Amino acid sequence: MLKPSDNPPITWPQGQSIRDFAGQWWVAHTKSRNEKALAQDLVVKDVSYFLPMCWKVRRIRGRTIRSLLPLFGGYLFFCGQEKQRVEVLRTNRVANLIEVNDQQRLVRELAQIEQALGAGAQLSPHEYIKAGQRCRVIGGALAGLVGIVMKTRNETRLLLQIDMLGQAASVEIDVDMIEAIDENEAH
Repeated sequence: MLKPSDNPPITWPQGQSIRDFAGQWWVAHTKSRNEKALAQDLVVKDVSYFLPMCWKVRRIRGRTIRSLLPLFGGYLFFCGQEKQRVEVLRTNRVANLIEVNDQQRLVRELAQIEQALGAGAQLSPHEYIKAGQRCRVIGGALAGLVGIVMKTRNETRLLLQIDMLGQAASVEIDVDMIEAIDENEAH
């Protein structure tokens, strides 16, 4: 287990938005539990990537353990040219590369996750849901995010989806901060 300071950055190069990355996007389906090691390899190789992560807190034998875990287990998103794609494959940490057919859609969906993380939102992995009301956040640090609203226990959450992977993350949201939108407005 890594100390918090030993974890790779969520985005490389740091301080840059994924919207500014140049090249083609690919999704690396990593070998088991290799997401952070692959990210560290890509820092050394200077390959642009996005590895959204969230904190998981658990108690083991009376001790509180905090771990920074990938939001989408088994996946890392990277951007570049053919040379970078080959470098990623050379790490021997990738089980499969997934080609991204709709580059703009993936960047748009990932940018929402990036914005939520940048705003300090506590994202958590969530089951992917097709049905539900699509809404847009109309105020606050998460303004502009579009997702599906759902109710869990006593809270309202906004589901941010990565359609290509069939995975999603959710963030708690105040009902007063969202407005329903037409399905056509979401894209």
